[in-house]
Amino acid sequence: MKQTLVILVVGLSPSLLGAHTPNLKKLAGRGAMRPLKTVTPAVTCSAQSTLVTGLMPSGHGAVANGWYFRDLSEVWLWRQSNRLVSGEKIWDAGKARDPDFTCAKMFWWYNMYSTADWSATPRPMYPADGRKIPDHYTYPADLHDELDAKLGQFPLFKFWGPAADITSSAWIAKSTLHMMETRDPTLTLTYLPHLDYNLQRLGPDLEHPRIIADLREIDDLCGELIAAADAGGRDIIVVSEYGITPVTDAVHINRALRQAGLIGVRVEQGREQLDPGASAAFALADHQIAHVYVQDPARFGEVKALVEQLDGVEQVLDEDGKRAFGLDHANSGELVAISDPDRWFSYYYWLDDARAPDYARTVDIHRKPGYDPVELFVDPEIGWPMGAIGWRLLKRKLGMRNLLDVISLKDTKLVRGSHGRLTDDSADGPLVISSRADLMPDDIVEATAFKQLVLDHVFS
Repeated sequence: MKQTLVILVVGLSPSLLGAHTPNLKKLAGRGAMRPLKTVTPAVTCSAQSTLVTGLMPSGHGAVANGWYFRDLSEVWLWRQSNRLVSGEKIWDAGKARDPDFTCAKMFWWYNMYSTADWSATPRPMYPADGRKIPDHYTYPADLHDELDAKLGQFPLFKFWGPAADITSSAWIAKSTLHMMETRDPTLTLTYLPHLDYNLQRLGPDLEHPRIIADLREIDDLCGELIAAADAGGRDIIVVSEYGITPVTDAVHINRALRQAGLIGVRVEQGREQLDPGASAAFALADHQIAHVYVQDPARFGEVKALVEQLDGVEQVLDEDGKRAFGLDHANSGELVAISDPDRWFSYYYWLDDARAPDYARTVDIHRKPGYDPVELFVDPEIGWPMGAIGWRLLKRKLGMRNLLDVISLKDTKLVRGSHGRLTDDSADGPLVISSRADLMPDDIVEATAFKQLVLDHVFS
């Protein structure tokens, strides 16, 4: 077996590869780079599940970063159990070919209760007093304290939210180097999310100094990993899940459904909570796709026609359309909406901001019934952001109950980049780079072929 390192660089596309990424460019030069033909939706959970199983979402079931659990009548996003993903995983295929095959899976998603030999994933602690404490989950369990002792506390608040930056990717890269040094796995999978943040905040603007700095920062981390892999005689693969393209504003799909009398809400202390089980139809918004769950069959035609005419909607998939995109799975909505290239879907369902749920102005990826990229920004109407955040944190330390309510509800135009639909130009989409040009196809890499490509590196 040939030991192999797979580096997932979120948001990296052929158009971003160049002068600001010398280490990645050098790897592509000595090996090969190909565009990756990804899946719809081109979002983390769906794309990664296809990469590790070789199946479309219709096969593995991860139809977005979350979905509506009909038996619970609840929306759940960003769950982490690997048992939610059907199909043979890449590490199981490796073990089937050689029982000595081992795998370290560092921060790829669905990383809890997998059959990988070693794994780590973000997992905050939620004490009963309402705090959210940065932490991570590992297998085996004692790996947690080992990584903390070497690297310090996992920087969760740098992994997502207004403060997200290179710190979290650096921590993950160092943990990956530690695993290669101490465990020497056959296959090492690592996940570096850094480019995702400012590509969504600012858009893919190669003239912007912050984007240039981000490219250099992530390339430096990749350079460290590539050097360590080379020193250990490993093959190297770099892959991305999706490309991020410019956007102008959101499509408020649930507000349109609400105005049509399709969405049910319940009021808690004067604030409206989405009630999915009581809704004739609602949308789970996830970047540039939205699963529309139509629970009243008599209104299916009405819902489809309503969504199709919304400004910013490119197409609406019915059963035939979902089948064509590999989304015909029970977890999918009865309809799937895809936005125009320059738009994305908000989850907002309230019509009056004064009645928005209390979590709406916080970073809360689990309670919100849809993805919210505005969480990457501090509300621009807050005059002294650091002071406002510091004051709220101080009150918490003093034992007071208060929200870290610093996220805007009014300005979805803050978001300048998004993903989820297939890009019109492959240069703006995801890619695969390999140190082994002889194992790469001549034109593109199908996402469903990535699993076999990795196994070819290991067993060639």
